[in-house]
Amino acid sequence: MALRRGFRHVVALAGGVGGAKLVEGLAKCLPDGALTVIGNTGDDFRHYGLHVSPDLDTVMYTLAGIAHPVNGWGIADDTRHMLSMLARYGEETWFGLGDHDLATNILRTHWLAQGMPLSAVTARLCQRLGVTTCLLPMTDDLLATVVYTVEYGRLAFQEYFVRHRWQPTVQRLVYEGAEAAQPAAGVLEALETAEAIIICPSNPLLSIEPILQVRAIREAIKARRAPCLAVSPIIEGAALKGPTVKIMRELGLRADVAGVSSYYGDLIDALVVDEADREVDIQQRRFVTNIRMMNSADRVRLAEEVLLMIGDLA
Repeated sequence: MALRRGFRHVVALAGGVGGAKLVEGLAKCLPDGALTVIGNTGDDFRHYGLHVSPDLDTVMYTLAGIAHPVNGWGIADDTRHMLSMLARYGEETWFGLGDHDLATNILRTHWLAQGMPLSAVTARLCQRLGVTTCLLPMTDDLLATVVYTVEYGRLAFQEYFVRHRWQPTVQRLVYEGAEAAQPAAGVLEALETAEAIIICPSNPLLSIEPILQVRAIREAIKARRAPCLAVSPIIEGAALKGPTVKIMRELGLRADVAGVSSYYGDLIDALVVDEADREVDIQQRRFVTNIRMMNSADRVRLAEEVLLMIGDLA
């Protein structure tokens, strides 16, 4: 079902499972070609020589209808024979690449080695999976989220997030390569022509901030003519998924919807909060609804409501 309320082009910033869920809803509500997703690549890393892009793949697999229905990441019904063989060789298997997922990363690494930029590689992978939504990495350059912790010092993001299951205490986050990173091809054009910009309910520090660390992207959003709305990843002081609240507390930030509001500040015009947080004071315009996405119908419902809210802002 397409929500045809005059939207010709909407841009969503997304990373992780929460972002992918709302993106799926938006893609089902909007006309074909009307949605561009700018995805986080701060989580990208090399694993056994392969270039792995976890957030891009989560969005891509979700849009392709093949994402794992419980985890939200990885591919449904995937097998792990490769990991079993690595374990037989005595290797550590803390990062769970499935066999079908492995094919994606082999192709990505192969095409990158041939000189294709990550944006072109992503477009080719999406096309071959039948994904018609435009998915753009935030940058074709290297930009890596690095976590400094009390227990282990400096950790590459996947070491912190997967190997240590995001339990170490965070002292600070560094986005290495951000100063030199340029937006990937098509990103600035998408932002400049957008009729609406939506920040998905992704972790503000781990999934959205790396995108905003590309200076030209942040500046383009600040200079926007279109309204910009964010959906909270927190309900009643608890994260919908992952370490959002834990990290915000460890970094001395207020870990509730007011903290999310303060973090985004004047970058956004409005914040969508859950019904449970309707009384919490925030600095932007507030929209209230049920922001939980328990199934596909919820994703479409929330996307429809968000688009209607954007219409009110406009």
